Amino acid sequence: MNLRRLGQWFLFFVSAASVAFAEKPLAPATIVVFNQDVPESVELAKFYAQKRGIERDHLVGLSISKTEEISRDEYDTMIRDPLRAMFKERSWWTLNEPRGGPVTVTSSSIRFVAMIKGMPLKIRPAPNYPGDKPGGPPLGDRNDASVDSEVAALAAFSDQISGPLPNPYFQSYQAIAEVDHSAVLLVCRLDAPQVATVRRMITDAVETEKTGLWGRAYIDGAHNSTGGLGVGDHWLAEIRDQLHKVGVPLIYEDTPEIFPNSYPMTDCALYFGWYAGTMAGPFTQPDFQFAPGAVAVHIHSFSASTLHDENANWAGPLLTKGAAATIGNVYEPYLQLTAHLDVFNDRLLHGFTFAESAYMSVQTLSWMSVMVGDPLYRPYAAWLELGEKRETEKASPDWRAYHDFALKNSSLPGAEFRAAAKQFAARTRNAPMLEDIGLLEAAAENYVGASGCFDLARTTYTKRDDILRTVLHEADALAKQNKPKRAVDLLRSVLRIVPDAPASALLKKMEIELRAVKPAAPPVRR
Repeated sequence: MNLRRLGQWFLFFVSAASVAFAEKPLAPATIVVFNQDVPESVELAKFYAQKRGIERDHLVGLSISKTEEISRDEYDTMIRDPLRAMFKERSWWTLNEPRGGPVTVTSSSIRFVAMIKGMPLKIRPAPNYPGDKPGGPPLGDRNDASVDSEVAALAAFSDQISGPLPNPYFQSYQAIAEVDHSAVLLVCRLDAPQVATVRRMITDAVETEKTGLWGRAYIDGAHNSTGGLGVGDHWLAEIRDQLHKVGVPLIYEDTPEIFPNSYPMTDCALYFGWYAGTMAGPFTQPDFQFAPGAVAVHIHSFSASTLHDENANWAGPLLTKGAAATIGNVYEPYLQLTAHLDVFNDRLLHGFTFAESAYMSVQTLSWMSVMVGDPLYRPYAAWLELGEKRETEKASPDWRAYHDFALKNSSLPGAEFRAAAKQFAARTRNAPMLEDIGLLEAAAENYVGASGCFDLARTTYTKRDDILRTVLHEADALAKQNKPKRAVDLLRSVLRIVPDAPASALLKKMEIELRAVKPAAPPVRR
């Protein structure tokens, strides 16, 4: 890290002592930046402003190329300089401009920036930039960046562009409105391959907030600790534990393989995974769709190198498949400088906005991250509502019941929690809860208890893919009890009913593998 740049950045941000959660209106602290030369960008800006109640004088039109990659000179003259002039003219910044000294921003009334489709995405490297002093590799000699991450550091008046800036909001637990003397801008992008997708992202975020984001989480670890990569799996394991504590049912895949193409992935509200170069697995199925308002992130160095191709990398395809928000990288960021997804998920669950949660999760600005989604989206804010008449009551009763049960019984030891949860789920015929408790039992190596939960879930579910996924769990639990024949019989009975289902390939594969397994001999009594 460039120490000189670190000192400059310290003037950028002074944290307040208050830790109160902000309930201030967010629209007055938000601006919408769009490309005034691109009609679809103008219309999307108006649409978003109308949905979020943002005043017309907070819509900022810039004239710039609509290409995704621009030069540093284009960024400076067409984005940075016009925005700084506007922040000064409209008194959005409080400036300290000492004679002969550096300009510093002591506070900002603008905290959120919505960057609209049509604005450039990334800035290519600039050799011999005037005033820049490159440091050593692999970070200090880099001055390529995402446009959004540079705008987030708009108040850092410096010609030193090589190397990342430390993000003073990293790991915060304060709403940005409660942070005094901060000029950090939380920049998120409303962008996707198609205009219709962007409009749907906006609408889904606004509508989902009313009841909260409900559904299942799918977490796809890589089980890879080589070359310091274990930190990625650690983030995903932390997310698993966070979601269990609040009763979000989840599927946790921790083998080196990703979820298979035909895996029956239903009701996907959250997805976190790594490390494939392009979108793969169940997402490639023609009929796959995320739950409305879903948040989906796949760690990869170039996951958002373009947002205009629905088949390239991860970010664009995930949004095309129905996700409302994602996080990606435009160029190589290095793993530690990507979003720490455990922090991101934790802040979302605590009711922070997408923008706050995303920027709390990244160590650096002026770097490679891009946050794609409505910056004001709070998928779990409804969980924090008080009073008898909550909007969350309109949500699916199975998801809500598990969440409420988990919160009320979180102090129980693991085995007691699972026993109580199984009893509650069986009594209320809550299939997602039964499946999740079965997976918890399997993780605790109680395979008898696990298969019992899966059997109940299987006979309670009504949708084909839910049933098939539970059969896969149950057959695995039976095999681990040294009962391969029972597992094979279960798989065959289901395959006779749905031989052409997409997931039948997985059932057939498991059947073949289990047929080759001979039951272990019982222990010899002595």
